[in-house]
Amino acid sequence: MTTTQLPRPAGRATGHAHGVNGTPARAPLPAPAPVRPGDGTTTALDLVIPVYNEGHTLEASVRRVHAYVTTQLPFRTRITVADNASTDDTLAVARRLEQELPGVRVVHLDAKGRGRALHEAWWSSDASVLAYMDVDLSTDLAALLPLVAPLLSGHSEVAIGSRLQRGSRVERGPKRELISRCYNLILRGTLAAKFSDAQCGFKAIRADAAHQLLPLVEDTGWFFDTELLVLAERAGLRIHEVPVDWVDDPDSRVDIVATATADLKGVWRLLRDLGAGRIPLDEVRAAVPSRLSGPAPSGRRLLDQVVRFAVVGLACTAAYALLYLLLTRPVGAQWANFLALLATAVLNTGLNRRHTFGVRGPGGALRHHAQGLAVFGLGWALTAGSLAALHAAAPTVGHGVELVVLMVANLAATLLRFLLFRSWVFRPQRDSDHTTEGTLR
Repeated sequence: MTTTQLPRPAGRATGHAHGVNGTPARAPLPAPAPVRPGDGTTTALDLVIPVYNEGHTLEASVRRVHAYVTTQLPFRTRITVADNASTDDTLAVARRLEQELPGVRVVHLDAKGRGRALHEAWWSSDASVLAYMDVDLSTDLAALLPLVAPLLSGHSEVAIGSRLQRGSRVERGPKRELISRCYNLILRGTLAAKFSDAQCGFKAIRADAAHQLLPLVEDTGWFFDTELLVLAERAGLRIHEVPVDWVDDPDSRVDIVATATADLKGVWRLLRDLGAGRIPLDEVRAAVPSRLSGPAPSGRRLLDQVVRFAVVGLACTAAYALLYLLLTRPVGAQWANFLALLATAVLNTGLNRRHTFGVRGPGGALRHHAQGLAVFGLGWALTAGSLAALHAAAPTVGHGVELVVLMVANLAATLLRFLLFRSWVFRPQRDSDHTTEGTLR
């Protein structure tokens, strides 16, 4: 088999033609052939090993994997070595293995990036299930069959090895353990991810799901895994987790600081794009409707808005409390409430306009702020009424009690504000002419 060099599939960041609201325009791909592991003619699994300058260890790893899949797996498996623009003898070693071992192919890329390598190798494959593992073989090969079995059976669309699942056995230093757990906590807190381990180098996906998701994945580096998993989860695809035995590679050359920084940037970009509705997950849902297990698309989008609105609300509530305490002595409780609420209302409208409802550009900003002030008026009436009722019941109450009452009233005003923002101020059809990057729908 000759070395294959492939064009990059169209995606959100490639500059290809775009469809409605800036989303990629692409022709749907036909679903792959049904999985028939036992017929001997269909490639059930394509196991990709992405490599960069691994000439010193590649041959031993590939031969070990080849021996395992040819003797232990009851279906036809291909091993794809995805060479990531290596500058040593990695490509030469890979080509020699391709000639010597049946079922081995080589994909060569001229640009670096693990995500890019997986994107290209998976996109070009004709197998029913696509997987990858790291060349250091940190994950025990015995987990390979449990990883792909749920995909071959049709039970799930995505499967991941997890070092954090009960039953896993992990040998790694405390520094990497801490970084991994902190990263997964960040994913849960920001993107509401439910999977336990985003970056274990041991994952698999059904080809039909991959063909729908890959054009939507923008990252070409280490964040590729996380982005793919988040999009799969948001599309309602089922993610099966397999506990693994995993031993840290002491020779790992991953730059932890650079990778962590890139990952955090990726989290922010993905959070922004999901909130703005720029990722057409409806296409994925339509392509695999029989396998959906998550809530309705509108429910997931509403949840994104609620989370973002809550974060903005907490920040503005803290600012309100600080301003109120600073102003209450010089101007009195009612004026302090009014001025603090006015200032934070402008801040709240601006932050929600951009980050919660995905409205960009100056167009419509004055109208939005005017409507936001009208909403503020209702909130002020609610808080002022609560404060007046408190003073009528207890004229000598202290500032602390006033603040507690106003905070509770503010929570009620916040709920009212969200409902009015969503149904009136930032209603999508009203803003379609004023957004430059798309709005939630």
